[in-house]
Amino acid sequence: MLRIGLTGSIGMGKSATAQLLREAGLPVFDSDAAVHALYAPGGAAVEPVGRAFPGVVVDGAIDRGRLSEALKADPDGFELLEEIVHPLVSAAREAFIADETASGHDILVFDVPLLFETGGEKRVDAVIVVHAPEAVRRARVMQRPGMTEAKLNAIIARQLDDSIKLERADYSVETSGGIPDARQQVAEIVKALKARATKASS
Repeated sequence: MLRIGLTGSIGMGKSATAQLLREAGLPVFDSDAAVHALYAPGGAAVEPVGRAFPGVVVDGAIDRGRLSEALKADPDGFELLEEIVHPLVSAAREAFIADETASGHDILVFDVPLLFETGGEKRVDAVIVVHAPEAVRRARVMQRPGMTEAKLNAIIARQLDDSIKLERADYSVETSGGIPDARQQVAEIVKALKARATKASS
């Protein structure tokens, strides 16, 4: 089985690329979506995070705005939050692997925004990096509600430079040409991955 990491900085088009990979038949585990599910009503993270950060649970779910404020007030809280959430995300990921392997899939994609920043590339067989020119990326992100130049710059500062990601990539998808162009790039990558998976299993 091939494990493929999918990553890309904010505004690069990673979510759209993940959807194109799904459309091409590859199962994708979305780590951000897993966290959202854990924070939602009934999610496994609600009770422990609520205990660790009083006041962040609203209507049975983790209020991400309140959690963000709590973390600003206590920067050391990031480590505690990671200790709570990381094992839960890992469990969700292992369940995904088991389910998709049982369904006969031999290529699995893991959508991880901070793949290189967290050393996640060591846990996959290849990495796809999604990218776009800086001007395109900024124009996309600035359309998001509540986004400011200061917020965007702070987010970018926490992410590895795009040129370094591309140097480390096994495959890349450039998204400034729109969905049809990205779909064609994804098709070529999926073709290469399937050939690689076939070779690995023979």
